[in-house]
Amino acid sequence: MSEVAPKIAITGAVDVASNHSVGIVHPQTAIFTAPLALDCGRSLPRYALVYETYGQLNEAGSNAVLICHALSGDHHAAGFNAETERKPGWWDSAIGPGKPIDTSRFFVVCLNNLGGCKGSTGPLSIDPTTDKPYGPDFPIVTVRDWVHAQHRLMQYLGLSRWAAVIGGSLGGMQVLQWSISYPEAIAHAVVIAAAPKLSAQNIAFNEVARQAIITDPEFHGGRYAEAGTLPRRGLMLARMLGHITYLSDDAMRAKFGRELRAGQVNYGFDVEFQVESYLRYQGTSFVDRFDANTYLLMTKALDYFDPAHECGDDLMTALAPAQADFLVVSFTSDWRFAPMRSREIVRALLAAGKRVSYAEIESNHGHDAFLMNIPYYHRVLAGYMANINWALEPQAGVL
Repeated sequence: MSEVAPKIAITGAVDVASNHSVGIVHPQTAIFTAPLALDCGRSLPRYALVYETYGQLNEAGSNAVLICHALSGDHHAAGFNAETERKPGWWDSAIGPGKPIDTSRFFVVCLNNLGGCKGSTGPLSIDPTTDKPYGPDFPIVTVRDWVHAQHRLMQYLGLSRWAAVIGGSLGGMQVLQWSISYPEAIAHAVVIAAAPKLSAQNIAFNEVARQAIITDPEFHGGRYAEAGTLPRRGLMLARMLGHITYLSDDAMRAKFGRELRAGQVNYGFDVEFQVESYLRYQGTSFVDRFDANTYLLMTKALDYFDPAHECGDDLMTALAPAQADFLVVSFTSDWRFAPMRSREIVRALLAAGKRVSYAEIESNHGHDAFLMNIPYYHRVLAGYMANINWALEPQAGVL
């Protein structure tokens, strides 16, 4: 069993500002001593989950919302961790007082998943059996493993049910798994820019990214920390490749076109086009804030997600246990998780007799659109969240 959560664990964020920000927030850590059995056949005897909360839990404990992060996300979804921090949490545009996920109504929880590199137990953590960092010995984790760990965090916080579980991309896959694994613990499921499983093309992109990391001479079989090195080049290339897939051709054309950095062609292999400079910056900055072994784990979790596999490849059967109402959102220019993949989810839910609303948002931002403040997208999300009644189940419709 997990340890009892202290009262402070559910007091929410502090210093709420007047500009619709949750203000200064402080990460908290939950320690679990009961072993967690994993899909890979191994188990974690003890582990930590780092999380943040925003807003206040009501007396009935019925207004809690879980935010599930995507591949390179973490627990810091909104607000600022310090007064000197210039960049807010990764989904600050959507979480806060008066925002779509309104912290004046909801108590919002976001955690760093197992295998992460932002404080939760992962490859950078100490393996109790060796007293050294896990490194490549950290077990492979799946979306279902994450959901089991998140369920324990829910119990740690003294909650019995989420008013909603919300996530985009890999986070949306976690939402689907929640509706299957713990149907009674989730009233509303908000699945954004996700898919019921990866396409072969998406798995291929992930494999190229992993190979860039694994074949870096500084990778040392994943034991780069012991060698005092970092696979900087490989992780940089993996991020550059991933970033290309998150954007659309229209977005890249509008942002960069064929603009030259120096205003002229220099006939060489250094950075000449602005898009090259942008990608190199994204790759370099990512190396300084993310762990290579964690990147490998996260991409594998993406590859393995396929809830229909255990149900004869029938997604309707896989989703049959769900009791939640669903909002499914896709974006027209998202070619990584295209709208047709969201419609697969919608069709399966309808065939299973579930209540589902679906919105396809016009956007040229590609897969990254789910993180952006697109007015119609935010109106859809805000409208759905505003209609969540903690006492009564709302009727779903078509948006």
